[in-house]
Amino acid sequence: MAAWAERLAGVRGVLLDISGVLYDSGAGGGAAIPGSVEAVARLKRSPLKVRFCTNESQKPRAELVGLLQRLGFDISEGEVTAPAPATCQILKERGLRPHLLIHDGVRSEFDHIDTSNPNCVVIADAGEGFSYQNMNKAFQVLMELENPVLISLGKGRYYKETSGLMLDVGAYMKALEYACGVEAEVVGKPSPEFFKSALQAIGVEAHEAIMIGDDIVGDVGGAQRCGMRALQVRTGKYSPRYP
Repeated sequence: MAAWAERLAGVRGVLLDISGVLYDSGAGGGAAIPGSVEAVARLKRSPLKVRFCTNESQKPRAELVGLLQRLGFDISEGEVTAPAPATCQILKERGLRPHLLIHDGVRSEFDHIDTSNPNCVVIADAGEGFSYQNMNKAFQVLMELENPVLISLGKGRYYKETSGLMLDVGAYMKALEYACGVEAEVVGKPSPEFFKSALQAIGVEAHEAIMIGDDIVGDVGGAQRCGMRALQVRTGKYSPRYP
């Protein structure tokens, strides 16, 4: 206990991943990970500031929060940092008109974005939408641009649903990078800007925060590169066989 107290000395804020830490998505809305509802409640009762930091890109933030509330979590939409709203802000600020390679479930987040005559591609976890036809169309859009811009909502390799491990957006992002000779701009973990926006929302400096997640690369590694402490849980995608 003394070792843990030393490691956590000075911590004022906690960033919590959602998928694989609070719940596993899947049929029927998924299932809460045992003990996670109670753990969030204890954090909320503590003096620590709590922020939920997710790469979820198959459903709107409001829908995700509603699902978590039905599972028993004390969470509100304003407490969640998610990539789709952040991406929309970037598109508006830079005058970008995206070709969207995204899941139908999250398309409503982009309802107010001009998608005519695309000058960039936005890719997210499209699930079954990652067909050859759809990937090739995104490839064609990028190749026709003089200055191609590829924006990816996260760069995860895989995640866990109740039915098992699922391939994530990172694999498809890398395919477009390779084919088009471009480097994607990542909005979401492990992007430093994404972590910084979550920290700013709770008014905590990086050295005062700890990130808790199941992804050793996106959650733990990304947080540590920003100057935070990080903890990998042994739920979700965690496996002693895979990094």
